[in-house]
Amino acid sequence: MIGEYHLTILILMGIWMIVALGLNVLSGYAGLFNLGIAMYMGTGAYTSAMLTTGYGFSFWSALPIALGASALMGLLAGLPSLRVREDALAVMSIGLVFVFESLLIYLPYFGGPVGIGKIPMPSIDGEPVGKFTYLLIVYVAVLLVVLSNARLARSWLGLAWESMRDDELAASATGRHTPRFKLYAYCIGATYAGLGGVLYAHFINYITPYDFGFLPSIYVLVMVVFGGLGTIRGPLLGAAFLTAMPELFRFVQDYRNLIYGGLLVFMMFFEPRGLLGKGSLVMRAIRLRLEKPVGVVAGKTVR
Repeated sequence: MIGEYHLTILILMGIWMIVALGLNVLSGYAGLFNLGIAMYMGTGAYTSAMLTTGYGFSFWSALPIALGASALMGLLAGLPSLRVREDALAVMSIGLVFVFESLLIYLPYFGGPVGIGKIPMPSIDGEPVGKFTYLLIVYVAVLLVVLSNARLARSWLGLAWESMRDDELAASATGRHTPRFKLYAYCIGATYAGLGGVLYAHFINYITPYDFGFLPSIYVLVMVVFGGLGTIRGPLLGAAFLTAMPELFRFVQDYRNLIYGGLLVFMMFFEPRGLLGKGSLVMRAIRLRLEKPVGVVAGKTVR
């Protein structure tokens, strides 16, 4: 039987997988380098928290509204990004996440620096769910996000993002309206991140502005870069490993920021494609292993 502690780790792991897949849509599929993914996560979390604690909404009725608010935030953040590229885009996303965090802190309507507490767990038949049921809810959400990510990657939208990521000027020359595709990426990535934020808020039961600032955005970026940008397996691995790592290595917990930063620098220098990214050393080794002949039967090579 899984203990309460392990259930908590698994739930948080699933939540960060969803947020990492949201950033993967933006930066991996569409090539929009974003350092403010926590802003969209916070939008979903605060919207659901405020609706359920202050306006009598249930988790299930607040969820679609929170996802819509996250998508709208993605659209609003995406509009000014149409005028900037690459390094300037990254700097702008940092500025936006600081503005978002400051608004949550200084406006009493959002609870100020104290945040929002007593956020209820989801209820089924009028009874709040337990941790094991919540674990199932989270991983059903992970499965849905993974399936939709896979569908997006193979769709016309994914192909447009890929061409835009590789060469935006060439993509525009072929008749693709790249600003529209950028906004699609912002809205979809923000919706995924908002879903992660909703699940986070209702699990932790208490949120503050500092949960959705610049540092959480960097943690998610490290997850995606470590695992492999532009793939589904990469963010899943990165989120799982970097969520479990502080628990497995509690003796270095005080140095978490140093470890995360060091991992990011190491991956950028030695494996910028990520551990499981396309063409990475690990993936090439796996492919070679799978393609290696294992024997000869009746004069024929068996693989």
